Amino acid sequence: MLAEVLEGLRVRSDGTWLDGTFGRGGHAREVLRRLGPDGRLLVMDRDPEAIASATEEFAADPRVRIRHANFAAMAQWPEAAAGLDGVLLDLGVSSPQLDDPARGFSFQGNGPLDMRMDPTRGVDAAEWLATADEQEIADVLWRHGEERMSRRIARAIVERVRERPLTTTQDLADLVVRSIGYRERHKHPATRTFQALRIHVNDESASLQQGLEAALACLKPCGRLAVISFHSLEDRVVKQFIRGPVARPLRRGLPPPDVAPPPLVAIGKPRFAGAAELAVNPRARSAVLRIAEKRT
Repeated sequence: MLAEVLEGLRVRSDGTWLDGTFGRGGHAREVLRRLGPDGRLLVMDRDPEAIASATEEFAADPRVRIRHANFAAMAQWPEAAAGLDGVLLDLGVSSPQLDDPARGFSFQGNGPLDMRMDPTRGVDAAEWLATADEQEIADVLWRHGEERMSRRIARAIVERVRERPLTTTQDLADLVVRSIGYRERHKHPATRTFQALRIHVNDESASLQQGLEAALACLKPCGRLAVISFHSLEDRVVKQFIRGPVARPLRRGLPPPDVAPPPLVAIGKPRFAGAAELAVNPRARSAVLRIAEKRT
């Protein structure tokens, strides 16, 4: 959704723009092409491999600043806190992460059951499953994956871990298939389980909420926020954040109290990938782009 993002952000030559999810630089590269000598591009990513890619390509460009960090911490970056004209957050896992079996994000190839966006920090998925109890696992699968068979899968995981650890993506995918079978056409039974564990291991829900608040704090008046989400749970959070708090009556029968207008204004309707993009990038089929502008 490159063209839609650039249009939504209204990139101009002398602004300061932040890409909080650099990945391999597809969006950042096009923003930089539109910047003049006075423009600035700030790029962040929590994945060391993404930062290595950004450093190799852009470190020599005086208009670019690079930071290895979660976008939730953008307000702690002095150059971002000084004021931004636009922020882009492309949520979820990137194609390079999905396509590398060693990262453990996908059941399409066998690899270690890791799933950390920053492999240098935190507990990986295999370690967490080895210590979590059945209720904890079921809660994660339901809350972050909306998996209806969460209890059955959690029970199977705990029973398996008692015998021997789950260490690979194939181990986990096969266990889910044996537990619940194939229920939906065109969707692997382990899809929701992998999504839920990835979100939990990387604390993505908290990062998203903190990142949206940080972006709002850093944006200048009339600055633009662009967020691409890939599942309904993320998109719901983004939509509600842009809409702002809803006033409710203090007592039944009374009108709701007056509240200040939300600090963000939604720009247009949600955008979706078109047929041409889907033909070359099927993973964009679930992408939803929302654009908002900070009030003056």
